[in-house]
Amino acid sequence: MSNLIARDELRAAINAGTVTVVDALGGDHYARQHLPGAVLLIEADVSARAADLLPDREAAIVTYCSNPSCPNSGRVADRLTALGYTNVRKYAEGIEDWVAAGLPTESGAPTR
Repeated sequence: MSNLIARDELRAAINAGTVTVVDALGGDHYARQHLPGAVLLIEADVSARAADLLPDREAAIVTYCSNPSCPNSGRVADRLTALGYTNVRKYAEGIEDWVAAGLPTESGAPTR
């Protein structure tokens, strides 16, 4: 299982531009609402798309999905780690926690 990151630490990393955030929800969830700057990467696409979306295997990456009971972010984080990514963490509380805290989100289809 991957390391965890708390909301405040994640917010600071997003604001500083020192992390790539990965939305692991899939479906229409990303288009409706995602964390600022997040890229969409679901478990089924990790092997095929990770190198394109996340070229630096040592960069800070945080995966998230909806809430602590959602397994997607852990699965994506584990797959990335298995592919050799060395700095992967999981925001277990997910977007529901982010929104409940009144933090900003974005919407729209993925750009890549």
